[in-house]
Amino acid sequence: MRVFLTGGTGLIGRRLTQRLLDRGDTPVLLSRSADHARRSPQLRGIQVLQGDPGTTGPWETAIDGCDAVINLAGHGLFSERWNTDVKRKIRDSRIYSTENVVSAIGRAIAKPKVLVQASAIGFYGPHGDEDLDESSNPGSDFMAKVCREWEDSANHATQLGVRVTSVRTGIVLAKGASALGVMTPIFKWLPGGAAPIGSGSSPIGLGRGLQWMSWIHIDDIVGIFLLALDNEAANGPINGTAPNPVRNVDFSKALANEVHRPFLPIGPPDIMLTTVLGEVADVVTKGQKVLPHKAQKLGYHFLFSDVTVALHDLFKKDATTSQGKPVLATSGVGQ
Repeated sequence: MRVFLTGGTGLIGRRLTQRLLDRGDTPVLLSRSADHARRSPQLRGIQVLQGDPGTTGPWETAIDGCDAVINLAGHGLFSERWNTDVKRKIRDSRIYSTENVVSAIGRAIAKPKVLVQASAIGFYGPHGDEDLDESSNPGSDFMAKVCREWEDSANHATQLGVRVTSVRTGIVLAKGASALGVMTPIFKWLPGGAAPIGSGSSPIGLGRGLQWMSWIHIDDIVGIFLLALDNEAANGPINGTAPNPVRNVDFSKALANEVHRPFLPIGPPDIMLTTVLGEVADVVTKGQKVLPHKAQKLGYHFLFSDVTVALHDLFKKDATTSQGKPVLATSGVGQ
């Protein structure tokens, strides 16, 4: 299978690219820094095209003849403190990239059969203790609106006869990256020990970690993207989260244990995080309890359904990847 990827040099993209290679597929990566990407040992021998999916360009012709497209492009949520310009970049990088990918699919003579679109559980907005699955309604905050528009842009490809599925990714656990890349150094060096982050049920209440964290191990989110790619029954949204979300206090306790730090049951209040991080703190302090009903119904078997086991796997070795491979049901799902 020839697979065109945007965002292929990011955290999920690199791991996904390697899995595609391992199983004999041919990934074609689009990068705004193609020369730099080509020098990466992980990407040696892979076709890397120069281009920005947020703008039109010659890169669009490379979609013609590909069997599938995976669109992971988007400005990082934690790259900068949010203001009007940063929020515009978060929104525009996702919407314009998706619109350009769909337009390129429309112009292709040999069109791909499937578009696997990145999305996020921010689609649902904060819902307290409510269980959320793919049938739950969208929220009304900034990220919920962005995710809804993001998915709507991708769904236009269905009018071209292309199967479209959007993976609503949760908090990805990978050693030294994403949430763990931020939290691990803090937990290691906090005076007195690690502690919950925010959500004492009020902005000024001391942090008790009551908010839900819908997490997923890096190997499992890659497995769900492959499920979405291969399984012809995969349509519409798929939640990319582990089946057992945890409250922040329980996650913090498990992480403190892995980095060999004492655990304090009380942490900084939400208002302190908002002061430091700005509006993006809401992503951390409010949370959602998201369940992967569709992935399980389609036959995906999680390698890591327990957060303690997942964190131990990531911290037990210095290697950047886990040795396990996600196991998919054999019916209708290729490896």
